[in-house]
Amino acid sequence: MQKLLRLPQVIERTSLRRSTIYEKMGNGSFPKPVKLNLRANGWLESEVNGWVEARIAEREGV
Repeated sequence: MQKLLRLPQVIERTSLRRSTIYEKMGNGSFPKPVKLNLRANGWLESEVNGWVEARIAEREGV
């Protein structure tokens, strides 16, 4: 079963600000959230972790 992260958890994991996360989502460079209800979103933990790992791989030149 996939775990969902709420925005404060995504901010903590990525060290990005809320506005930066939404900007990156808009240009397709950050995973889009899953709509949980009218006012709540959640991001798949695996996608957020994959995004972070990709940033590390870029730094490492992999």
